[in-house]
Amino acid sequence: MITISTLCRAKAEGRKFSAVSCYDYTSAKLVAAAGVDVLFIGDSAAQLMLGFDSTLPVTIDFMLAITAAVRRAAPDRLIVADLPYESCQAGTERIIKDSQRFVKECSADIVKIEAVETQLETIKAVADAGIAVMPHLGIRPQTCQYKAKGTTADEAAELIKLAERMCRSNASMLLLEGTAREVAKIITQRVSIPVISCGSGPDCDGQVLVLPDILNLKAGPVPKFSKSFADIGKACIEAIALYAKEVKQGLYPDDAHCYHMKTGEYEKLEKLIG
Repeated sequence: MITISTLCRAKAEGRKFSAVSCYDYTSAKLVAAAGVDVLFIGDSAAQLMLGFDSTLPVTIDFMLAITAAVRRAAPDRLIVADLPYESCQAGTERIIKDSQRFVKECSADIVKIEAVETQLETIKAVADAGIAVMPHLGIRPQTCQYKAKGTTADEAAELIKLAERMCRSNASMLLLEGTAREVAKIITQRVSIPVISCGSGPDCDGQVLVLPDILNLKAGPVPKFSKSFADIGKACIEAIALYAKEVKQGLYPDDAHCYHMKTGEYEKLEKLIG
């Protein structure tokens, strides 16, 4: 069973851990079977599952449904639920309520919230409500701005300061997205909680990528930091094309892939229907 305490021990012992963003039961079964420690259910599902051009349209009800599906697939992994834009813009009371729903309805272990300095009190309020919370710093997709963060000394200093303040606000973990490697390393060294990198270099405690990038399942450009570890997309297209070809040629299904009546029953049927 992977818990936040498991990851805290890994950090203390200098051991890295892996995380993958996935959005459905079948994919999550594969990710868990591969031995990945942490499963994110990101609001990037808006783009990768629903075809939107940003994360903003996805709803809390949709996020709850897919988070519950991933949990069913991976009962012994750490599950990170992503609070969508809809919830984050509705104020602290709604943020706490929706975070509680992730825990109660989906058995999520921790809720990720895209956060800035003005939300320090909100992060603390969620933690004080008994919910493990993961502030998401650096590039925040809910702002629809994707410029790397911490690339200047002034910006880096502010980001380091903010990470430390998030830690003091009782955050249980941090996610750094699109942050300069040097800055991510300093933050990871300075805070006592596990830090996950999403395009923020190798010096954080853990790494996360979305499954469609790992498997090269999606067309179009990928972030600079992303890497495909297999061309499953190409293999999928070839397999589906072969299926379609065999259907059109009458090769599939063959007799071996059909159900049949019990012996003697067809003859009885012929008499019954004349």
